[in-house]
Amino acid sequence: QVQLVESGGGLVQAGDSLRLSCAASGRAFRSYAMGWFRQAPGKEREFVAAISASGGNKYYTDSVRGRFTISRDHAKNMVYLQMNSLKPEDTAVYYCAARVGASYTYYISDYDYWGQGTQVTVSS
Repeated sequence: QVQLVESGGGLVQAGDSLRLSCAASGRAFRSYAMGWFRQAPGKEREFVAAISASGGNKYYTDSVRGRFTISRDHAKNMVYLQMNSLKPEDTAVYYCAARVGASYTYYISDYDYWGQGTQVTVSS
C-alpha cells in the first residue's frame, strides 16, 4: 500500500506563490509516474501536471504552463508543485497521485494512489 500526503496549501493573494509538497511512502516511488490534479467546488477533477518516474519528462495543462513547475526528489520520496503567479482560477483542492508505471499520463483512471488533498485559495 502506498500513502501520499499533500501539504503546503493555503490562502494567498493573486500573484503570490506557493509550493505544494507530496510525501510518498514505499520503496517503489522511483518507479512511479506522479501527477497533480485539482478540483474546484462543483467542478470535475482536472489534470494539472505530471512527471515521469525518472523525472526527465514533464507535462502541464495549458492553463498552468509557464507558471507551475513539477519536480521530484527520489532520495526524499517527495514530489513538488511550485506555483507562481497564482490566479483566482487556481483555487481548488489539489491532489497528489501516483501511477504504477514509468510514463507520465494525464488520465485520472491511470493513477492508482491518491492523497487526501490540500486546499489552495487565491483571492483577488
